[in-house]
Amino acid sequence: MGMLERRLLVSLGMLLLPVLCFTRTSKVSGDAGSDAQSTLPHFLMEPEDAYIIKSNPVKLKCRAVPALQIFFKCNGEWVHQNQHSSQEYLDESTGQRVREVVINVTRQQVEDFHGPEDYWCLCVAWSHLGTSKSRKATVRIAYLRKNFEQDPQGKEVPIKGMIVLHCRPPEGVPLAEVEWLKNEELVSSLTDDNIDTRADHNLIINEARLSDSGNYTCLASNIVAKRRSATATVVVFVNGGWSLWTEWSPCNVNCGRGIQKRTRTCTNPAPLNGGSFCEGMSVQKITCNALCPVDGGWDEWADWSTCSVQCERQRARECTAPAPRHRGKTCEGESQATENCTGGLCTENGKLLHDVKPQSMEGTNDVALYSGLAAGVIAVAVLVVAVTLYRKNQSEYGVDVIDSSALTGGFQSFNFKTTRQGNPLLLNSSMQPDLTVGQTYSSPICFQDSIDKELFDPLPDIKVKVQSSFMVSLGVADRAEYHVKAHPETFPRGLDRDCHTMDSRKKNLTLLSQSAALTTGKLPPRTTGVFGHLGGRLVVPNTGVSLLVSHGSIAEDTSWEMYMVINQKEPSVRAAEGYEILLAPEVTYGPPGLDLSFPVAMTIAHCAEVNAANWNIQLKRQAKDNKWEEVMSVEDESTSCYCLMEANCCHVLLDQPGSYALVGEALNEEAVKRMKLAVFGSVEPNSTDYSLRVYCVDDTPYAFQGVVTTETSKGGQLLEEPKILLFKGNTLSLQVSIQDLPQFLWNIKPFTTCQEFSFSQVWCSNQQPLHCAFLLERYSSATTQLSCKISVRQVKGHEQILQVYTSVAESEKQTVPYFMQADCTVTSHTGAKAFKIPLSIRQRICATFDTANAKGKDWQLLAQQLHIERNLSYFAKQRSPSAVILSLWEAQNQDNGDLDSLASALEEIGKINSKHQLKSPEEPRQDYNQ
Repeated sequence: MGMLERRLLVSLGMLLLPVLCFTRTSKVSGDAGSDAQSTLPHFLMEPEDAYIIKSNPVKLKCRAVPALQIFFKCNGEWVHQNQHSSQEYLDESTGQRVREVVINVTRQQVEDFHGPEDYWCLCVAWSHLGTSKSRKATVRIAYLRKNFEQDPQGKEVPIKGMIVLHCRPPEGVPLAEVEWLKNEELVSSLTDDNIDTRADHNLIINEARLSDSGNYTCLASNIVAKRRSATATVVVFVNGGWSLWTEWSPCNVNCGRGIQKRTRTCTNPAPLNGGSFCEGMSVQKITCNALCPVDGGWDEWADWSTCSVQCERQRARECTAPAPRHRGKTCEGESQATENCTGGLCTENGKLLHDVKPQSMEGTNDVALYSGLAAGVIAVAVLVVAVTLYRKNQSEYGVDVIDSSALTGGFQSFNFKTTRQGNPLLLNSSMQPDLTVGQTYSSPICFQDSIDKELFDPLPDIKVKVQSSFMVSLGVADRAEYHVKAHPETFPRGLDRDCHTMDSRKKNLTLLSQSAALTTGKLPPRTTGVFGHLGGRLVVPNTGVSLLVSHGSIAEDTSWEMYMVINQKEPSVRAAEGYEILLAPEVTYGPPGLDLSFPVAMTIAHCAEVNAANWNIQLKRQAKDNKWEEVMSVEDESTSCYCLMEANCCHVLLDQPGSYALVGEALNEEAVKRMKLAVFGSVEPNSTDYSLRVYCVDDTPYAFQGVVTTETSKGGQLLEEPKILLFKGNTLSLQVSIQDLPQFLWNIKPFTTCQEFSFSQVWCSNQQPLHCAFLLERYSSATTQLSCKISVRQVKGHEQILQVYTSVAESEKQTVPYFMQADCTVTSHTGAKAFKIPLSIRQRICATFDTANAKGKDWQLLAQQLHIERNLSYFAKQRSPSAVILSLWEAQNQDNGDLDSLASALEEIGKINSKHQLKSPEEPRQDYNQ
């Protein structure tokens, strides 16, 4: 029997099978007959189009009701019953019996089929009323070719021009979907209205921007595979444009024929990324004729006027012969003249002088003599009374704290006499430091090592000349010349860290422990110290963060181990609506439960250009549930906290230990945040390439220390002094570009000539450094010099130029100079060394000004003279307002150690007091002590 006969018999058997089945089922009980309603079969599920992936078969499924039988028919032929998988179940919602049939279609079956159309299958369902057919479902083998029919091509387009990148994906089943990548990041038209990716798989950029420069790739994919096209390089260039002409310059000569000129620059915009330079002249010149100056000349005198009752006559002249013109000089001399018109004999009471009797003249002289003597006696009496009152007033204070000698003698810096040899750590060790009496001595708050400490500490057995009666009156010195012994550092042993109190014998000792070096960058910067009744200072090196514990804050016979930590993780401060940014590092001090009599003074460097009209700056504290709560706004009045904002740092008086952060909210687009810019360079390992790295970081010492740490590990060189960029809150981005690179010596890697940071990246950097890199390739290994400019500018904002001129030879590499202070270890001071004001003078000042005085000489006047004029109610709540005011002054002047401001304040108070004694009644003044 041939193949054709067998296929005919199979087809005949399939046709008879439904009839036989129907006959068999009709003999079943009446229940089965009742299931088949008097309708044709209805398909609940029809076969769907399917794709065979690799060698995996696909399943085609049919479901119908009511149906006695369901069979598949593929490519016009019935599928054998053995290849069907069927099941039947009762639909409880309708009470009908549902039949479902499934078959598998293999890859071999599809490949063996050769017909005019794709491989297809449909379902045929039978009931006692007839048959129903489903839709045709095609089965195709899925694939995706490797080669694109059209790859995108690179382009160079001018800024604001249109960019069209064509892409025709490889042939495939099903059709491939196309996506675009820019520098390996997905490009979406949903997030950028300037981009359209919907037109025939092409990428269209309506108006090219500098940020659109990059490497573009067409990505095609279907259910089988993904394919990448060749990379298309797009460069957006800017043709140079002329700025407006300047005003014409003045004529270059004062008299006669000369030249005027005006200029313009190719900066509107400047050419970028290979854009053409401006065509035309940058300077225009024209001739000018300057009128020669004519000096003025006097006209003839006018006639004398008639003689007046004062026995005088006048005459005048004018500067009109000629009048001064064209920058000529005016006439010299007087324009009016006056003389006596009686020949020297003037009148008295209408009579000529020679007619007055001599006796009258003698009487007049006597009266003048007696009046002068009386005035002299009165002046002497007033002077005596004033001196007496002044001395009486000074005696009320016990000592002359108002006398300027208190600070020019008692606080006077020392003239060191030493024969010590030059120290190698100095820039010029042969030069002796000029520490004369006329200068102010500032004790360093951070030493690199014991050598530096020895260099800066006062030498043992120094002779100090003090010529001040004020120091003697305080009991500090009883001779005009005495010796001072340097205080050695002491380090206690066996300290129990679980106990905050220590024996009274150790109350003045300081425990120093640096928990982590800043150069590692792994652990947060931390410093600790043990403080007693004398107080002290904690400093986190190179971060602009310090903590001052004033004298008397800790009770006698008690010591506390205190610490200060800077959070180096991702900032935990989060604004409720995302408008606030971190202006300074998050700082934590402790321990919890710290009990102090006076608030501590914490100093934190910040990066805001402080202006109340542009910023809302707040101090926040982390609560127990790790949420941040507002402590105060720096412009508000508060009795629980005091905040003093300066240009570069913030001084905060705090009562409670914990974590604090300074956050700011921009009120308008004029709010400015200071960013520090720095450029570093290094030769790439195993290559002749040279890498320039430009950093943009918040202008705080802590933030810049992160850059120092990074560049230390890379062996980078600082190529230019860091500069400050004023970044406005106007939502415009920051652009970094390289300019004036010698094209015949160096080649820059594509698409890095101009790079851009979004506004949010810069504005919300939160003390984390941003950086971009320019990779430069030398055409010849003989090239050893590199010169170029790095332009960093905010769009429609401030611009800074970093000038790079360096040697790239390995033999000439030098250490980065600012790494010198990266390893400070002494971070704590205790007792007198931590303060600028001697303890005895501090106590006298507090005793004088804390006591309310009827004449107004109290702590309020001291605060006013030290320019602390707001939130005075905070100081009124303190046990010693003057002590807290002096602690704030110490925090403000910890770096410069300048005592002139305090001396001037006390001297001014003395002047005010002396003037006050002559006033009556006393002017009323607000009292914050109530």
